[in-house]
Amino acid sequence: MNKNTSLNKPNSQAPWIENLFFNFRPLWLIFFLIMTVFLGSQAIKVQPEASFEKLIPLSHPYIENFMERQDDLQGLGNAVRIVVSVKDEDEDIFTADYMQRLQKVYDEVRFLPGVDQAAVRSLWDPAVRWTQVTEEGFEGGTVIPDTYDGSPASLEVLRENVLKSGQVGILIANNFRSTIVLAPLVEQVDGEPLDYQAFSHALEDIREQFSDENFDIKIIGFAKLVGDLIDGATQVAFFFLVALAITFVLLFLYSRCFKSSIIPLACSVVAVIWQLGLLKLMGYGLDPYSMLVPFLVFAIAVSHGVQVINATAIEASHGHDRITAARLAFRSLYVAGILALVSDAIGFTTLLFIDIQVIQELAIAAALGVAVIILTNLILLPLVMSYLGVGKTSVIRAERKRQEVSPVWHKLSFFTHAKVAPWSLLAAVLLGVAGIIGSANLQIGDLDEGAPELRPDSRYNLDNAYVTRNYATSADVLVVMVETPEQGCVAYEALEAVDRLEWQMRNLDGVQGSMSPAYVTKRVIAGFNEGNLKWEALSRNQFILNQAMSNLPAGMVNNRCDLLPVILYLEDHKADTLVRVTREVEAFAAENNSEHAQFLLAAGSAGIEAATNEEIARAQTFMLIFVYAVVASLVLITFRSWRAVVCIVAPLALTSILCQALMAQLGIGVKVATLPVIALGVGIGVDYGIYIYSRLRQYLREGENLQDAYYHTLRSTGKAVSFTGLTLAIGVGTWVFSPIKFQADMGILLTFMFLWNMVGALWLLPAFARYLLKDPSKA
Repeated sequence: MNKNTSLNKPNSQAPWIENLFFNFRPLWLIFFLIMTVFLGSQAIKVQPEASFEKLIPLSHPYIENFMERQDDLQGLGNAVRIVVSVKDEDEDIFTADYMQRLQKVYDEVRFLPGVDQAAVRSLWDPAVRWTQVTEEGFEGGTVIPDTYDGSPASLEVLRENVLKSGQVGILIANNFRSTIVLAPLVEQVDGEPLDYQAFSHALEDIREQFSDENFDIKIIGFAKLVGDLIDGATQVAFFFLVALAITFVLLFLYSRCFKSSIIPLACSVVAVIWQLGLLKLMGYGLDPYSMLVPFLVFAIAVSHGVQVINATAIEASHGHDRITAARLAFRSLYVAGILALVSDAIGFTTLLFIDIQVIQELAIAAALGVAVIILTNLILLPLVMSYLGVGKTSVIRAERKRQEVSPVWHKLSFFTHAKVAPWSLLAAVLLGVAGIIGSANLQIGDLDEGAPELRPDSRYNLDNAYVTRNYATSADVLVVMVETPEQGCVAYEALEAVDRLEWQMRNLDGVQGSMSPAYVTKRVIAGFNEGNLKWEALSRNQFILNQAMSNLPAGMVNNRCDLLPVILYLEDHKADTLVRVTREVEAFAAENNSEHAQFLLAAGSAGIEAATNEEIARAQTFMLIFVYAVVASLVLITFRSWRAVVCIVAPLALTSILCQALMAQLGIGVKVATLPVIALGVGIGVDYGIYIYSRLRQYLREGENLQDAYYHTLRSTGKAVSFTGLTLAIGVGTWVFSPIKFQADMGILLTFMFLWNMVGALWLLPAFARYLLKDPSKA
């Protein structure tokens, strides 16, 4: 095999970038050591973090409306529900022991850091009241009166008050075996963001303290969910160690050299250290969604490290000394490597177009990590190898492999053959069509009940299922904010419009129930008329409306009397449910907005999720087009050939289509946790194609025919690509066992994309090359 003459130039004629690093090796190694120690000291300070506002699209109209009215919607944003339940099926809440236990939980919850004390609701809260209609008018009082002493008589009074409170199904379970302590949260505690992990642990302390053989504590809400996610996501460190061990074993089996196995791993770990250290210096932490990024950085670094080790071993097998072998390996790979990594980094930054801060920070972390790999695995690794070199066993094995004919690679080289290539392209087209059809049912948002980020049998989802079964009002709440002129919330025109909206929504599939000032006002008016249902309607008499509205419970009307919240309790927060409900509200608003009432979406947990789904749907196609445009442009600039773009990018496109079909078939929706996988998969997969194409083009320029050129490409770069693809797929495949379901989903999708990107580079790229690249033997 003829060697490329450019690789045999003396050092004085080597590329300037090669001389820049290799002529000053000691200085560069000292620099890398100092930076690793410094950034390592910063990396150990990185803490898990999360924020309610980071997970929502703050510029979406729904969220802007919610944030503007947040102070008027206490308990309808970021809140947790602590359920105190009776274990004995023959008991209920009307016992002295239960009420004493509930009071202690209520007191503990109120004073947790991050809880809005004034807004906490429970049977023990004075704002929770009962009312009834008598011959003399309305009577009412606190559900638990000042005279309560735990005696049988006072418990009987409590039972009567509960039945008259209207809280059954809201704060009190339908079967009277549990009640809820509702705790709205604030985002800042003493000027610092709320620590969701610490808050979740405080809730677990309450659970442990007040749960025993008689009572149980169940907890749901965004803060508890995020806390559980952080606790589970920290287990990524375990998967990182497992992947490290697996990669080392496979590297050793591949190279049969301890040095060649440990050095690329060490440089890849250095890349992770640098990434984490730089993130800390930039003021970022790691949230549950970006905790997987260091692992991906490690995986990408290993991919490029294997290419360097493989090239060094091949050069050493030609009789070159350590430094020359390292130089030649660097010289042959730095253009393709930098192109691949820059494509990765820019591809990841396309996620910045999604206006959800947690995804934007993931993009920054991933792009930063990939940029670091240029230094640690394309520069540091060859420098270290120039001193240590590959082992004799590895060199002998590389020389033997180079000289012997490989039947496997010989058979795979037929992918370039005129009789095989068209069938490959036809198969790719059929797979693409099948993928498009299969992805037709791909949905935006959650497709499961409960928290799909966690396993169905997780404690959180079991608690959520309990609340759903035992309470009439769902935890999936969507709030329509009806704005009126100041002091206009009592106007008949506004209340009548709210009443029509509520009636329409109550009859919509997916809506479990509703509550609004108009609904309560009608009940109050009926109460003023001895409870006669004939009078349960809105009166046009303003004095009657004023009197009725003065009896609204706290939270149903604000001090300025310019907001009427319509609370919709949904059956679930599945994507199709949210779309159906929001479309109905928007259609109603378009027909009924007036000077008296403006209908605005949306608050509540379901409203926030609907906004998030819309932002993801808006950004998904644009992001995918942009990431492919960036990758294609960089390939075009580097290789100056549209043929190179087709050969490298077309296999990636097939992988993306098939990945979306896989998501649809597995019931995985496109959401905050899974959307980044699409960009990450494209970014990582382009590496394979660039390395294969770069080496194939080199052999073609040396005059080899297409099949021989591809055969030699497979024996060198192709071998490394197939090894890294399989190794990384096995590594991320371990995520399937994560207790965090979205980690398991990402593991499945990334494993698929690693493998299919590898297959595409080895199978489809040569098929395209058959028709697009010039075969010197036919010139």
